[in-house]
Amino acid sequence: MEVYLDNSATTPVSEGVSRIVLDAMTKDFGNPSSKHIKGVEAERLVKDAREKIAGTMHVQPGEIFFTSGGTESNNWALIGSALANRRAGNHIITTSVEHAAVLQPLAFLEEMGFRITHLPVDASGHISPDDLREALTDDTILVSVMYVNNEIGALEPIGDAGEIIRRWNSERGRSVLLHADAIQAYGKYRIAPKRLGIDMLSVSGHKIHAPKGTGFLYVRQNTKIRPIIFGGGQQGGMRSGTDNVPGAAGLGEAASEAYTDFDMKVDGMRRCRRRLIAGLKEIEGTYLVTEENEERNAPHIVNCAFEGVRSEVLLHALEDKGIYVSSGSACSSNKKIPVSSVLKEINLRRDLLESALRFSFSCRTTEEEIDYTLGAIRELLPVLRRYSRR
Repeated sequence: MEVYLDNSATTPVSEGVSRIVLDAMTKDFGNPSSKHIKGVEAERLVKDAREKIAGTMHVQPGEIFFTSGGTESNNWALIGSALANRRAGNHIITTSVEHAAVLQPLAFLEEMGFRITHLPVDASGHISPDDLREALTDDTILVSVMYVNNEIGALEPIGDAGEIIRRWNSERGRSVLLHADAIQAYGKYRIAPKRLGIDMLSVSGHKIHAPKGTGFLYVRQNTKIRPIIFGGGQQGGMRSGTDNVPGAAGLGEAASEAYTDFDMKVDGMRRCRRRLIAGLKEIEGTYLVTEENEERNAPHIVNCAFEGVRSEVLLHALEDKGIYVSSGSACSSNKKIPVSSVLKEINLRRDLLESALRFSFSCRTTEEEIDYTLGAIRELLPVLRRYSRR
């Protein structure tokens, strides 16, 4: 049996997405900027994709901008809005457990003179709304909080953050912006940016069965943000470059598929999560890093540490049995197994820092696959621990 439990790293492209991408590459292959019928057909595909995505979040199609993925979306949201609002202040607030695609652009902005505050998290990876409230100053122009942590699945209090910022802006006549990295949340939650007070939201296509190199940034209408890619003036001059028609069309289809039979799909991931957690808790020497509480954690991520075994060793032992999992963030691992900064921030025991694995599901994951994985772990751990002690 082959079991793929690394869906937070990437997902296989769905059949429906594959078909529409192929058609966009071989039939409707025109440049959307061209005036002839081939260009019009390609432009229609992009327009339809934008409308599909907007519909999943109840926003306007004109508020959706296609990008090359989550990293570009995060960079644009942070750098573009910081530069556009610099006259209003130079203070930015984020969390200590963000993805590198947020932390690195903020480090760049810090070099430019912006002041960055990193909010701490508790042992389960959640920030405190009170800490955010206390961190706001008259110089604050931007808050960036990830929707779901990519390593441990913690669901951050985005709604609370939005309400705090909304009140702050109302009481003080400010216009602090809220950005959410929703790369691990989109397709797992019904996201309504306007209700939540989110001004900018980043999404990556390959996390929801769309092709790699696709993504979008939601930008609420009238949000002050500068483009960071200049050229031909595509997408209203906000993101230049010839439109990636196959990518946009595939992403639009993937978004539509993700929110079709949505509750059934999420319930399936929840069942797999419960089954895996229950099984792991029965195995001696395991430490559940992800909080069990379903209301505070995503349906598709479980992080667990295994005493006496390095994560890399267990990862490859599982691979030999056709089971694919990960350690930390695939985007920053560079094929090595680094010590996770997220695990350090939640004060995980030092002896467990290099023993944690992430299991992540999709709507295709089955409970049979979870049982097979648990059986493999029960079989492998005693052997690996015996060798580790030598």
